[in-house]
Order: sequence, then C-alpha cells, then structure tokens
Amino acid sequence: MLSLLSVFLPLVTWASSPVIVGSKAFTEGYVLGELIAQTLESVPNLQVDRKLGLGNTGIVVQALQSGAIDLYVEYTGTIAEAILKNPTLKSHKQIEAALTSEHLVISQSLGFSNNYALAVPRDLAEKYNLRNISDLIRVMDMIKSVFSHEFVTRADGLVGLSKHYGLPLESLGDPVSHALGYTALASGHAQLIDAYTTDAKIESLGLVVLVDDRHYFPKYEAVILAQQQFVLKNPTIWKALTALEGTLTETILQKLNAKVTIDHESVATVVREYLGKNSIDGNLASTVLKRILGRTLEHLFLVGMALLFAIFVGVPMGVIAARHKKIADWSIGATSIIQTIPALALLCFLVPVFGIGTYPAVVALCLYGLLPVLVSTVIGIQGVDNKLIEGARALSLSPLRILVSIELPIAASTILGGIRSTVVISIGTATLAALVGAGGYGVPIVSGLAINDTRMILSGAIPAALMAMGAHFLLNIGANRFDWR
Repeated sequence: MLSLLSVFLPLVTWASSPVIVGSKAFTEGYVLGELIAQTLESVPNLQVDRKLGLGNTGIVVQALQSGAIDLYVEYTGTIAEAILKNPTLKSHKQIEAALTSEHLVISQSLGFSNNYALAVPRDLAEKYNLRNISDLIRVMDMIKSVFSHEFVTRADGLVGLSKHYGLPLESLGDPVSHALGYTALASGHAQLIDAYTTDAKIESLGLVVLVDDRHYFPKYEAVILAQQQFVLKNPTIWKALTALEGTLTETILQKLNAKVTIDHESVATVVREYLGKNSIDGNLASTVLKRILGRTLEHLFLVGMALLFAIFVGVPMGVIAARHKKIADWSIGATSIIQTIPALALLCFLVPVFGIGTYPAVVALCLYGLLPVLVSTVIGIQGVDNKLIEGARALSLSPLRILVSIELPIAASTILGGIRSTVVISIGTATLAALVGAGGYGVPIVSGLAINDTRMILSGAIPAALMAMGAHFLLNIGANRFDWR
C-alpha cells in the first residue's frame, strides 16, 4: 500500500473547503469511508471531513444529492435497484450512463463485490444438506429467520427473493440491525439471516453461505459514488481516488472487517495499518477524553438550541394560550401531534428540506421540546389565584406588569418542571442526531450498534445518561427554589 500512496506525492491540490466523505451505518461502510478519507488526506493541502454512519441508502443518497457530502462508497446492484429504480441495469457502463441524468458519477470497481446472501449455521446445513437457497423449501417450517431492516424493505431484498424462490420467508418479529442478526444466530434465536459476502463473522461463526442457484441477487461491485459537479471541479482529487480502483479484494475486506467487529480495533487504526501508516493515536486515555469532550460539546449544543427554542417560543405561546381556550386547544393539539411522530421518521422527513447535519437535528429537537414547556406554562399561568390578579388590576397595574411581577414568578416552579422535561427528552432524543451527521453522543452509539461493539455503545450511552441525570438534578433544585406553595 505504500506504493499506492506514492501516487499522490506529485499531486498538489488546494481546496477552499474540505472534501466531505460519507458512509452508511454498517462495518464495511465505516471501513471504506475511512479508507477514502485517509487516502485523500495523503493529498497535499487537502482537508477532509467525515460524516460516516449516516444510516441507510436513502439518507446517504439524499445527503449526496443535496451537497451535504461529496462522495461515498456504494455498490452497483444497490445503485441500479435502490437509486435508479431500474434492476435491468447490470453492467458498469449501463449504470454509469443512467447516472448522468441524476448528475452523479461512479468510479471503476474498487476490485471486489459485496453481495447479498443468506447464511445458516454449519451444523444445520450439514444436518439438512443445505447448499443452495432453493434447498430452504424443505426446512422453512423448522427454522427461524431474522433479517435486517434494509434487506426487508429493499426491492432486491426479502420480498423479491421470496417470490423468486417461492419461499415463505418470514422474519422473527421485527427487523433488526445487520450486526444484531449475527448475534441472534450465534445465540440460537435464529437459524437463517441475510448476510454480506464480505462479513467477517461468516468465517468466525462457521456459517454456510447458501448458493444463489437461481441467480436472484444482482452484482454488488464496490464503487465510489460522487456528485458530477464535484468531479468536474476537482479532477485532481478524483484522479487521486481512482488509484484505489482494483486494489481491494473480498479477502482484504473480510480481514479489515474482522479487525473491527471481532478484534474491536478502531476503524481509523485498522485503515492506517492497511495503508502502511504509522499510528497517530498517541496516549489512548487522552485521545478518548478528547473524543468524549468533543461529543459532549456537540450534544450540549443540540440540547441548548432545543432548550432556547422551547423557552423563547413555548413560554410566550403558553401565556397566550392560557388566556384563550381556542388557541390553547390548537397549539397544544398541534404540538402533541408532532410529539407522536417517531424521532427517526421526523428526521427522515426533514433531511430533504434541510439536508444532513445540524439543521434537521436542531429543528427536530426544537419541535419535540416545545410541548412540555407549552403545557407547563399554560397550567402555571392558569393556576395563579384570580384574587391576586384582581388586586393588581385594582392598583392599576398594566397587564405586562401583572404578568412579569405576579403570574410568571408564581408559575415559575411549574414552568421549570416543563423545562426540566424538555431538557431530559432532548438529551435522549439528540442521540439519534448522529444518523443525520449532527454528532453528539449518538455517534459512538450508532457506530457501536453497526459493528456490535458494546464498549463503543456505552461510551456514548453512559455520558448521555449522566448528562440527563445531572440536568434533572440541577433543574430540580431550580424548581424547588421557585416553589411558592
């Protein structure tokens, strides 16, 4: 790989803004995204930003088309089936030509394909002589299956496969993340899962990949997918990336994936070792602390924006609603409806409007945090004794003076209770912001789920829990301070 890097030494590239590399949220996506990023970082004077683990195909493609990311690694079969919606496109030339209308460009193959497959435990395969997917018809009533979210929903996934082979394939309950499918199989809760042919756990768990004997799955050659405009503006950068074409194999990816998912090495370290670079991790404890501090600041920003919105919008709305029943019914009803929308769904709705990154996450958190403050303000204002209001009016105090001097101070304890709820809700919900590239504690949680690394999950979950408990404790003290009962 040192020889590969030497290709970049003569290149002198300057970019006014960093190249933003994205990826999907599964092990190989992280590995290839990091490989692209570190490859570009070898180009002089070029800055690279990473937005890895953005979620499924739909979110990453929206990010690419909106300009939130510049490129990421995709697979030809996925491009044809999920992006172009044309499964008849098979060859690289056909797909490349079809992408021009979408203003997208692909590289040549990176050298390997990562195909969809079905996998079963070896002892089960030997017991029932399972070699091909069509052999499953003999055992479907005796085995349990678990499939991943994307495999269940994609056109080239579960539904099409079931029809093509005439198999009554049914998942065990709801779909799970790709990594958890292997956990279910290893624990005996499932005997059939969908797999990627470069998954490291196929070998480590001793699984048998069933042959696609009726040729259902398309070819999934790994390619770099980029905006056409980005390639035209940055030909030197694109040329640097083409040095990766044809350099990777299924065996190489299996080994890299294994180091991440089985040996629990960091993705950055694995890629650096593969590229022949020296480690730059430095002191591990210091690196971890810096990373946690960075995630804490990102998380605090997201929660802080939601809190400010809830206070400066929710409190005035609550004051007005407390005086007008129709406005109260409308405003509380509208914010309650928003509250019923699942957070992940709301983020997906906002991505086409705001792109990926901080904006959709902040908007979603602001909308979710509004209801508790609004309701608590209405309750607090309406709970003020009318005799106090009448007495103030008798003294010719203005409505604003009555609000500031009497109503808000008396209602402060109740309003702070709503603010406390908003803060705690926002801290928890903000972890999902990682799926749209907004950072925060959700980054290690999402990454850990993708590669089935409990330690990584806890590195995000524990700080988030501590932040929620700390905020609850501090705001509870504030609420008690203003309790006039």
